Amino acid sequence: MNSSRNLTYLSSPGEVSMADQWFEIASLDHFWVRRRFEVFRRLAGSLIPGAREIAEIGCGHGLMQRQIEDTYGREVTGFDRNEFALKKSLSRRSNICCYDIHQQDASLQQRFDLVLLFDVFEHIADEERFLAALKFHLAPGGKLVVNVPAGKWLHSAYDEAVGHLRRYSIRSLRDSAARSNLQVTKWSYWGLPLVPTLVLRRLWLLGNHDKDKDKVVSAGFSSRTKAFNQLLALVSRFEPTPQRLLGTSVMAVLEADGRLTP
Repeated sequence: MNSSRNLTYLSSPGEVSMADQWFEIASLDHFWVRRRFEVFRRLAGSLIPGAREIAEIGCGHGLMQRQIEDTYGREVTGFDRNEFALKKSLSRRSNICCYDIHQQDASLQQRFDLVLLFDVFEHIADEERFLAALKFHLAPGGKLVVNVPAGKWLHSAYDEAVGHLRRYSIRSLRDSAARSNLQVTKWSYWGLPLVPTLVLRRLWLLGNHDKDKDKVVSAGFSSRTKAFNQLLALVSRFEPTPQRLLGTSVMAVLEADGRLTP
């Protein structure tokens, strides 16, 4: 086990299906990052105080880790294989590890009562194999909180640039969970007020599949100016959660459905 500052290497760094440019743009002040955390607090924030240990798989540069540290005073062990993102981590006190969960390190078996999987699952080609590896780390009775992009019809060149293999509905997310003996116990669409912006993004990017990937990511996720970022943050709050109508993302709490063998 090698360590560089607070970054621990349990696995070698590896290629991931995520554009590095996204980590340059996504910040704690970004309206979408703030709104995602607000939805998490309403849907699943009550799980944090009772969790002995918390992990985030695909932690990137530590946005969720930092938000939980600042809001709840809890540490969240972060796992990722993207060394570029890990070295930019905004986490102040949590452990960050370069780790491939398929390695299934014995010291991490059934260790975490709460596992976060935020905007990672849509990048995974083999969902069942990935969830099997994830469950190795989940304590008995533990819970998994997942956030994924919603609305197949919103798929655009931006999704391709950031490595999205799919966008979900609650039905498709439930089906994916069920194949791994997991069930959705709580869920919500969110981002309903932002749907028009994604429709405009899709239309604007039509025909731009060959454009430079970094430019597509920047055009698709950057909030441009501080004033526009604040406006989008305000607009995004005009949405009750949980809601079951429509959204740009879907967030859910998953648990073992009782058929899981020890």
